[in-house]
Amino acid sequence: MGFEQHVPAADQAAFPLRRADADGIATITLDHAPSRNALSDAMIAALSDTLDSIAEDRGIRVVILTAEGPAFCAGHHLKEMTARRADPDGGAAYFADLMQRCSALMQKIVALPQPVIASVEGVATAAGCQLVASCDLAVAGAKARFATPGVNIGLFCSTPMVALSRNLANKHAMEMLLLGELADAETAHRFGLVNRVAPEGEALAQARAMATTIASKSGHTLAIGKRAFYAQREMGLEEAYDYAAKVMAENMMARDAEEGIGAFIEKREPRWQGR
Repeated sequence: MGFEQHVPAADQAAFPLRRADADGIATITLDHAPSRNALSDAMIAALSDTLDSIAEDRGIRVVILTAEGPAFCAGHHLKEMTARRADPDGGAAYFADLMQRCSALMQKIVALPQPVIASVEGVATAAGCQLVASCDLAVAGAKARFATPGVNIGLFCSTPMVALSRNLANKHAMEMLLLGELADAETAHRFGLVNRVAPEGEALAQARAMATTIASKSGHTLAIGKRAFYAQREMGLEEAYDYAAKVMAENMMARDAEEGIGAFIEKREPRWQGR
């Protein structure tokens, strides 16, 4: 059982994505080909609202983020941004607000209780590359391409840098940021930006296979683990171990941990209760 959210063509610019739910997996599809799925004001708002809805949905255990068309996401909507230079302040207030809203969106993905898998075909550039790096997992089609090309147009990809530097080795991140060149899927895999490279056109199928495996786990446990992963990463070694030990001890008291361990001992499938 599931549902798919259909958006009339007339409303697509205002809500430029689709959501479909099935078997504990929510699939969000960026769907605004004219802008190459750019992170316009409308796209940021729609994606943020959709993530808010999913965060409260106990029936969803995994999220897949994918896109229609030849581009996964072209980054910020440069024409929309340029138009704001006509503002009395030259666009300064708008640009500051836009970067804050985009940064909040990326943090919302990290804070989402459910794991998020990016499924990438085509190009993911600038803030689109940041979007991929912000997801917990990523699968790229063989012809996918990634870049942080802001340096080529006088706009260093400073906010994408935050996500890249937390996924890639320093020199790999700096290579992407300083050269501004397109990296192919195999390079992105070698750099650590994506987990797997699928044959062209099969990234979504592989992402769904991963999501299906994850969705078979306890949603309560997944949320505990994702939250703890990102929290401990910002700590020193001793603090991280102290924190993780407390989390694991508390996790042991969860009903799903009791059920899962019991099912393993009894050699049967667990019956998750989400608590």
